Amino acid sequence: MVHICTVTPISMTVGANRIVPAIAIPHPLGNPALDKAEEKVLRRHIVEKALEALTTEVDGQTIFD
Repeated sequence: MVHICTVTPISMTVGANRIVPAIAIPHPLGNPALDKAEEKVLRRHIVEKALEALTTEVDGQTIFD
């Protein structure tokens, strides 16, 4: 499992093994200040990072920056 989150210490506390940092608490998977095309690129980057984390073997908790 991959945990996409805005506050990584909380993910560490709850024991998530694969952690992908998100953007901000009110908008974890986007940024409404960006135009539609830029936000799509940003969201895609986060999802691709999560997929990379999911397919990576880990030994313990790992944050994928």
